[in-house]
Amino acid sequence: MTPVSRTADTTDPTPELRQRWTLTIAEARGRRHPTAPDPAPYADNLLSRWSEPQRRYHTVEHLAAVLHRIDELAEHADDLAVVQLAAWFHDAVYRPDRSENEERSAALAERALPELGVGAARTAEVARLVRLTATHDPAPDDPDGEVLCDADLAVLAGSPDRYAAYAAAVREEYSFVPDADFTAGRSAVLAQLLALPRLFRTPRGYDLWEHTARRNLATELDLLGGA
Repeated sequence: MTPVSRTADTTDPTPELRQRWTLTIAEARGRRHPTAPDPAPYADNLLSRWSEPQRRYHTVEHLAAVLHRIDELAEHADDLAVVQLAAWFHDAVYRPDRSENEERSAALAERALPELGVGAARTAEVARLVRLTATHDPAPDDPDGEVLCDADLAVLAGSPDRYAAYAAAVREEYSFVPDADFTAGRSAVLAQLLALPRLFRTPRGYDLWEHTARRNLATELDLLGGA
């Protein structure tokens, strides 16, 4: 499948996302399904989920960014359409005060994709990849998992301004958590990430993003007090 190019208008990613969704579903079906439903209402449902008011970082813009990062890593993927569908579903259910978001998002994919004519094997693989985003720890023989996880973590390698905006948006999503508790929890996450042998598993992702991501993580940790 040929990735869709980035549109000139970056203020509203939804037209491009709708186009991408239609093309990806057609690719994932693998054959004609004359009785399969129109994929457009499913795109509407997913985009409405990604636009819920409790989201500040896990937004439509994040979905678009992950899909564009997948484009950059496409040559590493075994089944690009499956990875793209996993991106659509990986935060489709998101409540910052709950811990079962990945499981519920995977279950949503398991319901929706068969209705759209996507086969059982591909549906199961999409759901597996969505569940993998709970840990971002793909096995060495899991290229599709490596692509999805690298694309999801690429935000860590933004410019200083973009990374600061990302960190601020995460804090807004957890505005119900007291400052001291958030600082302790966020610091633990940052330290855990920095302790990993590598953040990015694909060769291209590592070359593009590893150094900058580690610098950003270390800077944020220092700003939080290091603990």
